[in-house]
Amino acid sequence: MSDDLEPLLERARSGDRDSLERLVEQIQGPVYNLALRMLWHPEDARDATQDILIRVITHLGSFRGDSRVQTWVYRVAANYLISARQGRVEAQGYTFDRFANDLHDGLAEAGDQGEWPADKALLLEEVKVGCMHGLLTCLDRSHRLAYILGEILEMDGIEGANILNISPAAFRKRLSRAREAVIEFTRAHCGLVDPANACRCGRRLPRAQAMKRLDADALLFADEESARSFPATLDKVRRLEVVRRTAALYRSSPQPMPGQELLDRIRAALE
Repeated sequence: MSDDLEPLLERARSGDRDSLERLVEQIQGPVYNLALRMLWHPEDARDATQDILIRVITHLGSFRGDSRVQTWVYRVAANYLISARQGRVEAQGYTFDRFANDLHDGLAEAGDQGEWPADKALLLEEVKVGCMHGLLTCLDRSHRLAYILGEILEMDGIEGANILNISPAAFRKRLSRAREAVIEFTRAHCGLVDPANACRCGRRLPRAQAMKRLDADALLFADEESARSFPATLDKVRRLEVVRRTAALYRSSPQPMPGQELLDRIRAALE
């Protein structure tokens, strides 16, 4: 999200339709990716993004200029997402223990192929990203938001606290608890973080296909560029200290756009 959004916002709330549409185009991607990490499924995230963007548009007059526009937009999004309807994975009520059991249920035997074979790279990327988003739902929403803002988006304590409307000290404590829980889980179970762990995306793939959690003809998360580049990314990640690897994996995940359909919905709402 650009840091130079205030001129657009000012022109938009003075009635400039072109500036309003450009503002929406600038903020839709970051809002969608926040919603996707909170709600897991792209369709749930698109619906939430539409509602958030409409809230932004209809509350432009409430922006007082005491923070960056980016911070204010994330605050509107966080206020919506903290109490939004549960996403379809979130509704299953995963805990870290249950998620771990699910990961280890039905692991295929380790094969002779490389860890990220080129002929299966796109499917493995789908498993990886879906699993990482799913893991976030094991955190309650307040800790999930803190983790996404502070660990994945790397916002400092003041900005994170401003977005969540809590004190910087409370934000740091919330982030610390969430970070500790996620790191503890991935160090114990994720083969990407620690090659000694049994769970690998390749060993999860047959089970995911058998349970129809993955449709090769309708992938939810993966894109070819990130799938192709992931082996080099994983090599860099594993050179980091173990406690830094999980956040690095999250930051390396694709940053999808919600698509033209969402912009068309917003334009229709503006009419």
